[in-house]
Amino acid sequence: MQPNAPQYTERLTAPRSWWFISVLVGVACALMLLPVGTLPMLAGFVGGTAVSWVVVSSYGSIRIRVLTDTLVAGEARIPVKALGEPEILDADEARAWRLHKADPRAYMLLRAYIPMAVKVEITDPSDPTPYVYLSTRDPEALKAALNAVRSAA
Repeated sequence: MQPNAPQYTERLTAPRSWWFISVLVGVACALMLLPVGTLPMLAGFVGGTAVSWVVVSSYGSIRIRVLTDTLVAGEARIPVKALGEPEILDADEARAWRLHKADPRAYMLLRAYIPMAVKVEITDPSDPTPYVYLSTRDPEALKAALNAVRSAA
């Protein structure tokens, strides 16, 4: 096995309904340009749809990866030795941790359209971040990967 081969990887893609809404944004742009003419209307549809697709794609391109020694969550790279026990949050508990239980110092990689999450405490005393909140579609697999990497380290 390679030293940094991913143990777990997940891309938090946007839901299908957002892609449909992107097409509706293109239709709205086309309707705004309808009085100007047919060609501008077509350009408005294509341009509006393309721009909204880029926005949806960039929002849904965030990844969570567990490597042999690092948890990579979006832009954050956290050494596994600095992580505590992962905790799976069901939909209600995840919502509570997104709202009234949230700590402003925490690193939160959340997507509201993903109901489940994993919360991992940061055990490094020099790090002011108390925990990492990760939205995930497969919390059991993420927890298992984190536990496997922690036990191997």
